[in-house]
Parts: sequence; C-alpha cells; structure tokens
Amino acid sequence: MATTRLPSAGFSITIRIAVPADASSIGRLTTSVGEAGAIVTALDVVDSDPTNVIVDLTCDTADAGHADQVVDALSALDGVDVRKVSDRTFLLHLGGKIEVSPKVALRNRDELSRAYTPGVARVCQAIADNPADARRLTIKRNTVAVVSDGSAVLGLGNLGPAASLPVMEGKAALFKRFGGVDAWPVVLDTQDTDEIVAIVKAIAPAYGGINLEDIAAPRCFEIEARLREALDIPVFHDDQHGTAICVLAALTNALRVVGKQLADVRVVVSGAGAAGTAIMKLLLRQGVGDIIAYDRQGALHRGQTDLNPAWRWLAENTNRDGYSGDLPGALAGADVFIGVSAPNLLTGDDIATMAKDAIVFALANPDPEVDPREARKHAAVVATGRSDQPNQINNVLAFPGVFRGMLDAHAEEFTEEMAIAAARAIADVVGEEKINPTVIVPSVFDSRVAPAVAAAVRAAAQNPTTTPPPAADPGPADLPEIAASASATP
Repeated sequence: MATTRLPSAGFSITIRIAVPADASSIGRLTTSVGEAGAIVTALDVVDSDPTNVIVDLTCDTADAGHADQVVDALSALDGVDVRKVSDRTFLLHLGGKIEVSPKVALRNRDELSRAYTPGVARVCQAIADNPADARRLTIKRNTVAVVSDGSAVLGLGNLGPAASLPVMEGKAALFKRFGGVDAWPVVLDTQDTDEIVAIVKAIAPAYGGINLEDIAAPRCFEIEARLREALDIPVFHDDQHGTAICVLAALTNALRVVGKQLADVRVVVSGAGAAGTAIMKLLLRQGVGDIIAYDRQGALHRGQTDLNPAWRWLAENTNRDGYSGDLPGALAGADVFIGVSAPNLLTGDDIATMAKDAIVFALANPDPEVDPREARKHAAVVATGRSDQPNQINNVLAFPGVFRGMLDAHAEEFTEEMAIAAARAIADVVGEEKINPTVIVPSVFDSRVAPAVAAAVRAAAQNPTTTPPPAADPGPADLPEIAASASATP
C-alpha cells in the first residue's frame, strides 16, 4: 500500500538487486517502487552476466518503516534477489561531516618556526598587549561556536548532547558552505542554565560569535539574554531569530504575490514557543494588522486568567477581537497561517475557510501542520520547511549571511535592525519581477543570498537606528515552558 506521507531525500535508500536478464525485469522494479509510494531517483547497472543483471536502485521514501515496505515489495517479486540495502543518510554521516584543515603550509622548518614556536610567541605578546588584535591575528576573526545542550533537537525533544552532534556538525558545514564562516560544534553535557552561561563565557575568547541551537524553552531565552549582556561578541539563537527572519522575508514576497499589505492582514500563528514568539514580535514591530497566537493553552486572548507573563504579553498585544475558539475556527477569514508547531493539525477543508488569496506557511518538520498538496487546493501561496516542496523556508537562507555580516563588521551584538535588514535582503534577491506563487524565496543554493544578507547586516551594524521595544515586553525569565516547536532549521 502506498504511504500518505511525502517521500524525502532524508530517507533515501540504495538497494542492490539481482534480476533476470530479460527486457521486463528492470521495469518491474521501478513499477513496484512507485506502487509502494516511493520515488525512484537513480538506477545504475553495476554488473551483469548472460543470465542476471545487478542493479543499484536508489529511491526516496517517507520514513524508515516505509523504506522497509519498499524493500519487502521488491523482495516479493519473482526472480528478484535483494542483496543489500544502504541508508544513504547514515552513509553520509560516517565519521562525521566536518574536519579541521590548516590555512597555511607547513612544509619546512622555516614555515614551522613562524606558524609555531619560536615565531608565534611574538604574536601572543602582541595580543596580550592589545587584546583587540585577537580578531585580526587569530581564528576569532572568522569562527563561530554552534552551542547546544541537546535539550530540543529538531522536533525530537531532549536527546542529549551526543545525539545533538550530527545536527551541530551539519550546521557548521552549512556555515562554511554558504557563508565562508568557520564554525565548530560545542555540545555541552549539562542542561543547567548557570553552567551553560558560565561555559560559553569561558570559551568565548576563541570565537567571533555564538550560535545557540536546539536549547529548550524557556531556558534558551534566559541563556541568550545573559550571554548578550556578558559578551562582546554577537549571540544569536537561530531557532528564534533565523526562523523569524526567513518567515518575514517569505511573507514579504507572498504578500506581493497576492497584492495585500502587512498592515491589512490577519495572521494565525500555531506555536507560541521560541520560533513562534520571535516571528510574532518581528511581525508586530513591522506593523502587521492582527495576529492570533495559538498554543497548547488554545488561542491566547485577554480573557484568560492563567497565562504566564510571556503569553500574557502576547494576549495583550495580539488577538484584537478576543477570539477564544479552536485552531480551525481561528483560520476562518484569516489571510495568513504560520505553523511552527506540530504535524497534521489542519486539513484542506480548514484552509478553504480562509480569506481569498490565502497564504499558508506550514513549517513543522518533517511533516507540516497541513498536507501542502491539500493546502494548495485552496490557498494562493503555500510554503513549508521541506526541501522537496516549492517555497522552502529554511534558516540557511539567513544565518550564514547574518554571521558573515556581523563578523565582517566586528559587531558586538545582534540587533533587530539586522534582522529586518536581513529579511529585506532575502526577499529582494528573488526580485519583484520574478516572484510568483511557487517562488517567494530564493533557493538555498542561490549564490547571491549570503552576500546580500551579509552586506545588509554589515550596513545595519555600521549605521544602527533606534527601534523602541513594545511596552511591557516580558523579560527572559518570564517566558513560558512550552512543547518543542518546529522551526525551519534543516
């Protein structure tokens, strides 16, 4: 039986199969894979003899269980011998995904004497005399720490530091690939807020910036705030700010497609956690018409009496008409839906109740809040966090360029002005003459994105403006304990 979930390269497998050397054998293989709901992406003949052909069949599946179903379907075919199944994702991770490579040659004693002792002593003394020279004479100039305690790994929850390492490695690889930034995973075997702050403060001299990643709320808010106060390098929580930047960029172009203004639209946000809160604050400060915030407490509104201070702030600054019903009800007549929460919360029928030319950003990974195929039947613009769907809203559009710009500017902090500048830069890379319902953000492989974001952030760092915060903005210690929220991070 075919799966109802969407196949993905993240569950790609290669199956080595022996089949009879007749004209119909390979066709039967691809037909069987298709009937099982997978997508054939490659088929290579690796060996043959007069009676048999050995092929490697590569296909995308929806999950590990679906991969097993595909293999079982192939094994059941007459004359087919499944010899080996390889999970291509695990193969890619063997031995890790990053390495250290020297920038200078060490071919002889002369070069060794300058790179290391005795010559290096002079450089050490120069930095001791003028600590600011560390940015010029060491890796600090171009290096970021990707810090996690493993307490909120992707949408998987509290897996701990070792299990978070593949994600942090991937993040470091993306920094280098898209921003030319040298990043290194720093996974911490503690989930104590004070210890995390102390450790990051202690290692900060080696880095030009700190990227916090997959740290659960509400501790992530306090950790970021305290580190920003203590350090003279930018501290950036990508689950919050990277997601908010990318959503604002995508929404800017989506509104251009449908001919609406931000000030005139009503937005429903599912997930009032780290990502959702950052998104809503950025939209509010950009003048959005109205927002209904929805989380496990339901729609946040002024009539509730059991809200913590952070959700109280959201209730007082959103949901103008005091809506108190369920999530599908909130969508009725809404212009925009943004999901950073959990899979399969909505149906196509729910999307059908939205306003004309509706916009749907269903960003839960790997499975969105609503099936994008169903959403596209009713909404004018649909985006997800998936790489196999149009309009992928992915944080890699933001964080490499953001850090590139901050490092180049020798910035000491990340600001809201930088976030807005980055979002505008991402939106403008597409070009107003090229946007359409299936192209509202540039490809993550568009080589123009990171330089444009870096230039915008660098300009914002060098020419800051003052943006007053909203009244009674809650402090970091007041932010809520929430379920793990999805973000647009890979």
